[in-house]
Amino acid sequence: MILDAFRLDGRTALVTGAARGLGRALAVGLAEAGADVAVLDVLSAEETLALVRERGRRGHALARDLATLDPDGADGLVAEVAAALGEPAILINNAGIIRRAAAVDHGRDEWEATLAIDLSAAFYLSQAVARRLLAAGRPGKIVNVASMLSFQGGVKVPAYAAAKSGLAGLTRALANEWAGRGINVNAVAPGYMATELTAALRADPDRAGAMLGRIPAGRWGEPEDLQGAVVFLCSDAAAYVHGAILPVDGGWLAW
Repeated sequence: MILDAFRLDGRTALVTGAARGLGRALAVGLAEAGADVAVLDVLSAEETLALVRERGRRGHALARDLATLDPDGADGLVAEVAAALGEPAILINNAGIIRRAAAVDHGRDEWEATLAIDLSAAFYLSQAVARRLLAAGRPGKIVNVASMLSFQGGVKVPAYAAAKSGLAGLTRALANEWAGRGINVNAVAPGYMATELTAALRADPDRAGAMLGRIPAGRWGEPEDLQGAVVFLCSDAAAYVHGAILPVDGGWLAW
């Protein structure tokens, strides 16, 4: 049955940036599809962990700051997940920050922190998970959370736009290397979602009105709008999908 291909029973997933917003919704969606879920965040992810367990799945919380993650640290995180829940077969690189300032005023610290969390950490964790999958000859799924700014430049967010554009390129590069070895690497590109990252935009009446007028669906996205796309990409139903960047944007890019 085709619907059985969407189930994730018996698989372990690691979701970064899972304390709230998109990450929390994705952790819950994966649990509802049958996965055990490790939730990672610099903030407490205990509430997300509770939601995973309420759905009858095992969970594990990791408190880490991905701004300082290096390859050794990524290996350690993945080993901790494996010890707690079993070898991870799914990685969701969702953690991200955004810093707003005109390009001429964008500071070095803001630039480097954004690139570290939004791009470098995703690469290091993908390496760590893939090494274990490839060594064991097991299939796996990596889903990166990209952005509309993987396609567009945005305004006053140069580091974020650079990181998310880089994440799109990384998705394709890793897919090219690993597609033939049983690892699907894809991305979703959320539109303008009602999360903390867009709070400043939604609080600005002029910008919020202009942006809503530009979204064909006529509303801000909700974190739950991303669940179906990510569960699909993590499932056997997407076995022949590699290097895709799937917009979930209310039609923004079609405008």
